[in-house]
Amino acid sequence: MIESTPVRTGRPGPCVSTPPPHPRPDGQDRYTISEVSAWTGLTAHTLRWYERIGLMPHVDRSHTGQRRFTNRDLDWLAFVGKLRLTGMPVADMVRYAELVREGEHTFEARQELLKATRRDVRARIAELQDTLAVLDHKIDFYAGARRAPERTT
Repeated sequence: MIESTPVRTGRPGPCVSTPPPHPRPDGQDRYTISEVSAWTGLTAHTLRWYERIGLMPHVDRSHTGQRRFTNRDLDWLAFVGKLRLTGMPVADMVRYAELVREGEHTFEARQELLKATRRDVRARIAELQDTLAVLDHKIDFYAGARRAPERTT
């Protein structure tokens, strides 16, 4: 489900972070649901729900029916975690996952969905920066009030 690796421009962007290393190398990457839960911090219930609603691609199963996740699944879950942090609605995340499964002809639709999310994130950041400025002002006010000499009447 994970898309191809982004093209590196030689200079990191302001929000580029290195993904955590996989616990196991490719080819030896068969994780149980409890291992994925421990690595991602998501509950087994959430992982099953993601699969049920179409947010996760088809997860391979062992001969006994146990889910076996791969490094690609871990990468996808890390991306979904970033989308969750943006506040993207689950329905939009599922739509994005559907577009990925449909193939490369959906690049434009995926881009538009991500651009809309970026606009929302930037608006939230601006709100938080304004809120931070108010907090800084109040903190400075109280710091100054403590330094002022007491007034006697």
